Amino acid sequence: MSIPVVLALAGVTTLLIAGALLRSVGPGLRIGRLLGGTTKVPIDEALAMASANSPRYVRVSGRISSEEEFPDDQNRPLVFRRTRLEILGTDRVWATVFDEREAVPFGVETRSAYIAVDDVALDDGLVVIARVSAGAVSDLPADLGADIPADTAPQTPARLTIEQVSAVEHALVVGRPVLRGGAATMTSDGDRPLILTTLDQAAAMRVLARGKRRRVSVGAVSLGIGLGFIAAALTAFLAGA
Repeated sequence: MSIPVVLALAGVTTLLIAGALLRSVGPGLRIGRLLGGTTKVPIDEALAMASANSPRYVRVSGRISSEEEFPDDQNRPLVFRRTRLEILGTDRVWATVFDEREAVPFGVETRSAYIAVDDVALDDGLVVIARVSAGAVSDLPADLGADIPADTAPQTPARLTIEQVSAVEHALVVGRPVLRGGAATMTSDGDRPLILTTLDQAAAMRVLARGKRRRVSVGAVSLGIGLGFIAAALTAFLAGA
């Protein structure tokens, strides 16, 4: 087998390994790329895009604003809260047994402009510092325990995750500006998610990579090595030709 073929096979194999590692990270990797790589525009420009039905996917920033906040347990004015309860199955995979959203109409604003945010479209694209409580099913309060399947053992691991957005925070929002009921709104764009984070970009990246940094690092290194093998194979082939 010739050297170019050996190098090409090594490159393809390494790229496949890199792809598998990066895919195993989940949607966080893609969300991080979109958050960092999407063009930032002023809210005024996003409003014009919505009016023109522009297909562009953009990033805006501003202070979160609403006229209908609701308080959390520390009396902070919230506009969005998601509460999820998960239990660990016998296959060692976390299964969601309770997922509740509370939201009021909100958006982001500057001194001169405001654009609404489609809270219904928020899913994996919500990047905040979550409050996570871990324990066993037997530790759950009665109102949450009612959602657990009756045959679940009391010692089964459980975790409660609360993600919330406050009206006192500044946010980055990535999405497509559209008109909804006559109001300009940031929402998802096909397979590209609506992203909202109340963190700066570096902190958001750390949250997205939490618990997965090793896989991201190894995947990135493998990607570079694989591309290097492919380049070396091409060079060897041209030299031989």
